[in-house]
Amino acid sequence: MTSVVENVAIDCADAYELALFWSGVTGSPVDPEDGPGSEETRVLLPGGPALYFNTVPEPKTAKNRIHLCLRPETRREEEVERLLALGAGFVADHRNPDGSGWAILSDPEGNEFCVLRSAAERDAAGH
Repeated sequence: MTSVVENVAIDCADAYELALFWSGVTGSPVDPEDGPGSEETRVLLPGGPALYFNTVPEPKTAKNRIHLCLRPETRREEEVERLLALGAGFVADHRNPDGSGWAILSDPEGNEFCVLRSAAERDAAGH
């Protein structure tokens, strides 16, 4: 017997607003049953676990112990710029001159996530 990952839960101050950000990041819809003021809101990822946002009273105080790593369909640098325009923050740069590595960004509530190279960029580098 095994288990299936149903969702990835993310604590936050405003579940619906943070879900809207992640909906923009992933291009996936917010659950139509959720709306402004919802204590819990889901972003429905196709073929995978949902992103499940929970409104909690306490603020984020330390580095995430689990985070999402995104592999964009376009060039990593283009995706980083797009995500910054959506409201992400820039945390750290772990990109290397040979194109390997990643950029660490944060969502509007400070949850860190990584942006990796696209599959095309990996293939072009032979990795």
